[in-house]
Amino acid sequence: MQWYFVAALLTVLTSSQGILTTLSQSNGAYKYDYATVPFLAEVFKLVLSSLLLWKECQKSSSTSMTKEWKSVCLFPVPSLIYLIHNNFQFATLIYVDTSTYQIMGNLKIVTTGILFRLFLRRKLSNLQWMSICLLAVGTTTSQVKGCGELSCDSLFSSPIQGYMLGILSACLSASAGVYTEFLMKKNNDSLYWLNVQLYTFGVIFNIARRFYWMISEVDLRRDRGGSAFSMVTVLQHCWWYQIWGRLDCWFHG
Repeated sequence: MQWYFVAALLTVLTSSQGILTTLSQSNGAYKYDYATVPFLAEVFKLVLSSLLLWKECQKSSSTSMTKEWKSVCLFPVPSLIYLIHNNFQFATLIYVDTSTYQIMGNLKIVTTGILFRLFLRRKLSNLQWMSICLLAVGTTTSQVKGCGELSCDSLFSSPIQGYMLGILSACLSASAGVYTEFLMKKNNDSLYWLNVQLYTFGVIFNIARRFYWMISEVDLRRDRGGSAFSMVTVLQHCWWYQIWGRLDCWFHG
């Protein structure tokens, strides 16, 4: 019964992601450096996962943690992919509205199913393949603009840049998810230990990114214009990944 509640909460958080991010905009643009949101989210998740890992170690001395470098060095790959993906989410919402963003989010299911089959050799039934095809077709047709009162200058209802970013974001999300699934199955390690490694590299990559912007003299003064919605967006990102990790652990553990 508990996982039903977590699944419902995950649904609410997923639905609110695009809404909160859009509300944090001002006149269709971000008055703050939106790269700060993934960075603060990674720091929060790292601290929380570290506390949960410490608590787990206090309860059990047999907590599995693989510390060999050949295992640890695999985690920078998904961390880097998530860094790019998280920033693409903000860029996508500049070009598309919230409802279109949520609809395009369904493409993650399509790309994840394909990559699971190609790289993890996960067999999909005919019904699952049919569902993937219908989902792809439904997502595409929902964006075709009718020739009623609106102008027919473009076939689609949003700029093509938004669709390209959405498709790329779906591919990145699926790649990171499949790779993380591979890491989870590789060792029987604690979920919190896996998260600590993943978020540690995430923090490192985010710091490196901001340091590169500083030495490149990129204007970061937009950080001062962050609204209350930007901070709520940070918290939403933090809890989304924590709850998703817990739900995934129940299903695969």
